[in-house]
Order: sequence, then C-alpha cells, then structure tokens
Amino acid sequence: MDSKELLEVVVKAADNKRAEDVTALDVQQVSLLADYFVIMEAGSQRQVKAIAENIQEAAENAGYDVRDIEGKDASNWVLLDLGDVIVHVFQKETREFYNLEKLWSDAPTVDIANWVEE
Repeated sequence: MDSKELLEVVVKAADNKRAEDVTALDVQQVSLLADYFVIMEAGSQRQVKAIAENIQEAAENAGYDVRDIEGKDASNWVLLDLGDVIVHVFQKETREFYNLEKLWSDAPTVDIANWVEE
C-alpha cells in the first residue's frame, strides 16, 4: 500500500470515532518527515485517546507499522507516527494553541470528503 492508501485508512478510522474538523495536508513538497500530516480534534481527553487507539488498530490491521505514539497518557495531543503519515489528535483548545495548519500553511490540503460521512 502507498501513503495515500494509509491516509485513507487513517481518515476513515478517525471518522469512525467521530473526530472533528479533520484536515489532511500534503507535505511531500515542504517536509522530509512524511508525505501527509493529518490533524483533527476531539471534545474530551477520553475521545482523543479513543480516536488514537482506533487509528492505531486500523493501521495495524491494514498491515502498517506504527512507529511511535506520543502523548497517549495525557491525551491532550496524541501524535501517531505511521511513517509516511503523521497523525495529530488534539483536544480543541490544544489544537488552537499550536495551530499546526498555520505552521504548515505551504502544504496543500487533501480532499478527504469521500472518506468521511456527513
């Protein structure tokens, strides 16, 4: 599978746990770290943790390695390193504070509308 397929797995797993305001950035031309960053938020620490766990499980079930997970204990911001896809699951206030979309504003947004339910 390629990084775009992994991106789809991540977005669908996040949507399955009702992640809010999911944004995918194509960072291939602006970063050497990954192909995509996925940024999302949740209403509580409990939901942040549930979303992160669901993404981890979905990626592993699809045959991807989860390289690292940071912040799972605090659950204000969980970062999942899936290699070509880096996932940030925030509580709303924490996402607003760090404003990663502004930091990576040179990266185009990926259309994920077909992977999420309205």
